[in-house]
Amino acid sequence: MVAGLALTGLFLHAAGVAIPGLTGGSPVVLGFPHPKAGIEESDHSLSEPTAAPAGGGPHAFVAVQSDGKTPVAYDPCRPIHYVVRPDNAPVGGLQLITDAIARVSQLTGLQFRYDGTTEEPPTKNRALYQPDRYGKRWAPVLISWDTTAEDPNLAADVAGEAGSARLALTGTPTVYVTGGVALDAAQFTQILNRPGGTAHARAVVLHELGHLVGLAHVTDPTQLMFPEASPGVLDYAVGDLTGLSQLGAGACVPQL
Repeated sequence: MVAGLALTGLFLHAAGVAIPGLTGGSPVVLGFPHPKAGIEESDHSLSEPTAAPAGGGPHAFVAVQSDGKTPVAYDPCRPIHYVVRPDNAPVGGLQLITDAIARVSQLTGLQFRYDGTTEEPPTKNRALYQPDRYGKRWAPVLISWDTTAEDPNLAADVAGEAGSARLALTGTPTVYVTGGVALDAAQFTQILNRPGGTAHARAVVLHELGHLVGLAHVTDPTQLMFPEASPGVLDYAVGDLTGLSQLGAGACVPQL
């Protein structure tokens, strides 16, 4: 893989948002604009995660529940909508995203739904609810091809960053409701123009999608979630797979 290429995770979360909710069927009141609870929520998981490898492997989570071990994850009972801002995209960029998302969906069981392209610019303090742009549900995950002028974090050898916003109501598990993935357009163009570049570029997108659904970096260079690209590591390894399986088995939270 591309030696020295750094793969970072930007852990976006709504700071200080641990929102008290009313029980017994009463309306939930959030302290900021939000959609009606339970939009698109099924009464069961939409699909099951792929079983973790026997024996597991090294993995880590961005955030855990109050028990200190169960990972914060997306609600498996509703689809994860996503949009792509196509500006600056390299040739084949959308297919690269589509293929990587299909892989994450296969492993986690989480169901992703592509809502098309968007003109929304990437921002660090993105609104979680944008009804005028996306309708009356949580804003979709935003995937964008950024320049370093738009995102100075994508400097030097940092090829991407990603993360999700998490919310909790009193008495419910914390869940991710939306997120973002920023990919360095210029670096991806360079990677794709190298021999074997498509596989290397896919690995970077997989790494960032790992952050999106809740994986953190690990210190084992044989895992895809190691913070730098490692030679020959082009897909999720046993530790990554172990974490992804757990992230696909999160709680359904129709209260949000």
